Amino acid sequence: MHVLLSQMSTTTYTTATNAAAFLLVLQKMLKNSLLLFCLLSAAFAKEAPDVDCVVLHLESVKCTWNRNGNPTVNYTFSSWFYDEEARACETYLSNRSVNYGCIRPYGNILNRFNTFYMQLAHANDTFIKTDELKNKVKLNPPRNLTAQKGGDRNLWFYWNQTSAKCVQSQIRYRTEYKKWNTYAVNVGEQNYCVNLPSSRSRYELQARSRLVEACGASGWSDWSEPVTWGSDKSAESQQGHASTFVSIIAYTLAPVLLLLMVVVLLRCERFRVIFVGVVPEQSLIPEDVELWLQIPKGLKEGLKPNYHERPCPVRE
Repeated sequence: MHVLLSQMSTTTYTTATNAAAFLLVLQKMLKNSLLLFCLLSAAFAKEAPDVDCVVLHLESVKCTWNRNGNPTVNYTFSSWFYDEEARACETYLSNRSVNYGCIRPYGNILNRFNTFYMQLAHANDTFIKTDELKNKVKLNPPRNLTAQKGGDRNLWFYWNQTSAKCVQSQIRYRTEYKKWNTYAVNVGEQNYCVNLPSSRSRYELQARSRLVEACGASGWSDWSEPVTWGSDKSAESQQGHASTFVSIIAYTLAPVLLLLMVVVLLRCERFRVIFVGVVPEQSLIPEDVELWLQIPKGLKEGLKPNYHERPCPVRE
């Protein structure tokens, strides 16, 4: 009896051990399956488009989602600032009939300091992203650039930009197409002075602007269209070079042409110019032409033939 109980105990222990081992193997398999499922789900899941927004000249907001390449589907875009209702896009940016961006009105000037929400949707896919646009402002280039000589004999450049008190400008100018010289302008100022410029030089200037830190710093705008002042020596030099080139060609070709004409005249037959008197009218011509020609008697005797020769017929 004791031996039988011992055998049963041993069998029970072995079964329990096998069951525990089976459970451990099953748990490990389930864990690996779950990990594999997560990896596959991440691999096949659609990546959310990378939306990037910028405030254009404090007038509108431009958002694009083509940083990783042109999208393959047309997303529906909607956006709103904090404490606003969602607003559907009214003006889409598209390429080959596929939308890649949106431009929406800026609204309140203080909106830039609030959180901006964006939503892209297509079929059952919806992506939401937030952004802070405080420092994402790009101003338009300065406009109405002018250059004029002041009473102090200095050259003054002027331009216009929005919100002058919040704007810092930067100018660059050069003379005679040389290297640009860049200078910073004080906040709020929209002019620059070049001391005692040379009237014989050509000055070219451009300007760009950005918001200062107190008004929400931003990146620099694009450079404005250039404005020029002074004489353009380059054009004059080009004209001088052109006239010099023409003169060189003229002085080089003239002797060559003269030499060619001399060679042609030497190789060709000479031409003899015979002056013939005016033939009078038929009624005035005497019957004896010899009398009209007034040939000297000695010459007349010399022209008479003193030999006889048979006529020789000539055939072709």
